[in-house]
Amino acid sequence: MRITKKVFLDLAIWMVAFGLSIGLIFPWFVILLGVPRPIAIQPGFYAACLGAGALAGGVNFAIARWVVAPRIRVLADGMHRVEIKLRDMNGTSDVDMCTYEDCAISIDSEDELGESARAFNRLVDTLANTLKTQDALRSFSKMLAGTLELNPLAQNSLDMFLEHTGSIGGAVLYDAGGEMKVAANRGLKNPTSVAKSDHVKMALKSGQPQHVGIPEEIFMDGVLTDFRPQEIFVLPASYKGIPLGVVVLGKTKPYQAEEWIRLELFRQSFGLALNNALTHERLQRLAALDPLTGVYNRRFGLGRFHEEFERAIRSSTPLGVMMMDIDHFKSVNDTYGHQVGDRILKSIATLARSVLREGDILVRYGGEEFLAILPAASSEDLRIISERIRRSVEDSTVREGDQTIRVTLSIGGASYPHQNVEKESRLLQLADDSLYRAKETGRNRVVISN
Repeated sequence: MRITKKVFLDLAIWMVAFGLSIGLIFPWFVILLGVPRPIAIQPGFYAACLGAGALAGGVNFAIARWVVAPRIRVLADGMHRVEIKLRDMNGTSDVDMCTYEDCAISIDSEDELGESARAFNRLVDTLANTLKTQDALRSFSKMLAGTLELNPLAQNSLDMFLEHTGSIGGAVLYDAGGEMKVAANRGLKNPTSVAKSDHVKMALKSGQPQHVGIPEEIFMDGVLTDFRPQEIFVLPASYKGIPLGVVVLGKTKPYQAEEWIRLELFRQSFGLALNNALTHERLQRLAALDPLTGVYNRRFGLGRFHEEFERAIRSSTPLGVMMMDIDHFKSVNDTYGHQVGDRILKSIATLARSVLREGDILVRYGGEEFLAILPAASSEDLRIISERIRRSVEDSTVREGDQTIRVTLSIGGASYPHQNVEKESRLLQLADDSLYRAKETGRNRVVISN
């Protein structure tokens, strides 16, 4: 029963009252023990008993306060310290200001006070983890908002997944037309094999994270040695129910509850960002491609030509460029129509790409002209590849009803540093001059600038 609004004052009142009660009944108790009644009920003895009872109650109160109050003060000071740190954090957003080590209090009892201290420490630990999760999500969202390119987005996202979950390695895979491709990798020896995993397929199909043990044949690379993860998570990334890819993460220790929460929060944000990045990549690809032939358009191709020329100068490596023009293409259009002409353009683009090496760049320069950029190609390389393209076109046909249509190519080329030029425009002009000579000397031939 509460008497006042102060616990220790209530405790003092009740203890003194209890002591006085003992003092009142003690004389009658001693009579039962054989003390003569006239002696036990004398006023002086009664007063002594009441005084002793009140003194005992006061001493008990003082001892209780001396034992209990400091521990309650520790708990109150801890709460006050957390309050100050949380108030300061509003201005700095520094979640490290309220770590478990800074805000937890010591526990030196096994009773209700000790349980209160333990509950307080658990609250501090939960609060610290919550603040870290919020800060991690804020940083993750900020990074996603500032990154639109697919590969940087995947690399940065994977790094943050690893940092905030204690994972030792992982990969980001995305769906590229039904084929899973690796956008980022940290520590996986063979991410391509992971992309073919049944767990990845199940995560994409179900839209639910897959918690699995890592297969025997796959390891995670550490700094100096291989680590065997104890747990692996396959997290699907989707947007409006459409699967886009997965994040694969591995850890040598079991994932904790707060790490599961971060994984799920990151996964939800990453799905939207991955959709934006894939959309951006598709738009860039569409903006860079000629819609008819599927090769690079002139604007994008010339930009790549500039990059390759600068790289050739820096690394002192050859760079070849060829200009190709379809002979008498206007007559083909006039005779068979533009639809047939379009089919011929697409056919020649396909043939040229089949001959060109991996890393070579094919550009529709304009009309019936194509430009090919060949990194590390000398003049002789340029001549050989140009001749192969010319022969492939010469040997090919396009059917239109009962008619068989054949066309030929004239090709001019120039190569750096065989041609000592300082600008890519000059190298392109030399290739164009060679093309002009090929046409002037009979067409269906290759001329390489000497």
